[in-house]
Amino acid sequence: MALYRVFAIDILNKRKDLGCATQLIGVLGKVIYLKFVIAPDSFKGSLTAKEVSIAIKKGITKIYPKADVELVPMADGGEGTVQALTDATKGKFITEMVTDPLGKPVEASYGILGDGHTAVIEMSAASGLQLVDENSRDPMKATTFGTGELILSALDQGVTKIILGIGGSATNDGGAGMAQALGAKLLDPKGNELPLGGGFLDRLDRIDVRGVDPRVKKTKILIASDVTNPLTGKNGASVIFGPQKGATVEMVEQLDQNLKHYTDIIEKDLNLAVKEIPGAGAAGGLGAGLIAFTNSQMKHGIDIVVEYSLLKKRAQGADFVFTGEGGIDHQTKFGKTPYGVAQATKLVAPTAPVIALAGNIGKNIESLYQSDAIDVIFSTPSGAKPLDKAIKDSPQDIELVAENVARLVKTTLAAKE
Repeated sequence: MALYRVFAIDILNKRKDLGCATQLIGVLGKVIYLKFVIAPDSFKGSLTAKEVSIAIKKGITKIYPKADVELVPMADGGEGTVQALTDATKGKFITEMVTDPLGKPVEASYGILGDGHTAVIEMSAASGLQLVDENSRDPMKATTFGTGELILSALDQGVTKIILGIGGSATNDGGAGMAQALGAKLLDPKGNELPLGGGFLDRLDRIDVRGVDPRVKKTKILIASDVTNPLTGKNGASVIFGPQKGATVEMVEQLDQNLKHYTDIIEKDLNLAVKEIPGAGAAGGLGAGLIAFTNSQMKHGIDIVVEYSLLKKRAQGADFVFTGEGGIDHQTKFGKTPYGVAQATKLVAPTAPVIALAGNIGKNIESLYQSDAIDVIFSTPSGAKPLDKAIKDSPQDIELVAENVARLVKTTLAAKE
């Protein structure tokens, strides 16, 4: 049924609904307009979203060399968001030397979008779990100070808005390090500034924000996160995410108590209650810190990427939409890129089938078809092969699947004649 839904639509009888492509395509003597929108996520560990887009385009244009093909690399607010949005908007990348989770220098990059006044940052670039190995992970000392340094660097670029993805953290400091980098003073009862790390927040006596860079409050920060955990408690940052960052049972308990104390001081000194805000526990509590110390708003990551990539505008008049990512299963409809792309494009191009490509197709994908968003899913590997071989072959395999889909489109159109 899924294939029928995609390819047996009566395109030739819906000329008024066809795309606004500027290139003419001949099909059996008939001249019609076709527009393909290509909006995949990265295939993690293999290809960036831009590289996947290019591979799909190569396959399509083998069959439709004059087609109007719109490339819109995508992400869901997590890893790859900087690359996808910067590529999609023809922006530029900035690299800075900042502080890693354990206080060492590390190079971290972020993007300035094509509009020139919006930055996109992944906190994991400076404060991510990938920057510490299993032996050096220490959530008691890990800090978000480097993320604050990236924010300041973006402000130095003259931006007025920042998109901040907050997945993949090594930290559990409630964004305290980020606040310290921005100029806030977290002081103990003797007036000394606290050391970096969530393990020292029990010493916090007062917060002085007079030294915070004044540009911070003038700059809108959109927090890209689908995590809804509160900061503390059984569903909080420490209990749910602490163990994967190296926290023992004793550390989890102490970190949770430290964050509770931290929020009490925030409420007292800043007149803000952040403990129970959904998403406050994201990235070891960085969500709470951003809300407390900056002009921030939480949004679903895919919604932000859809908006700033101008996906809906670029998908207007589309005849076919290609999306995808490394793995697709029943969880894809919970904030993942292919589902977000399908929902967004169906709003502006309701007759355009959405074709998803995946390196691996998981269980229970029937629920994706039932949602009337994704119309069909194809696996990209060209046969069984070892993982390293599949990764190496992925550009050619994706191109081949896209070419075969385009051939099926052409055959279906021909049959309609």
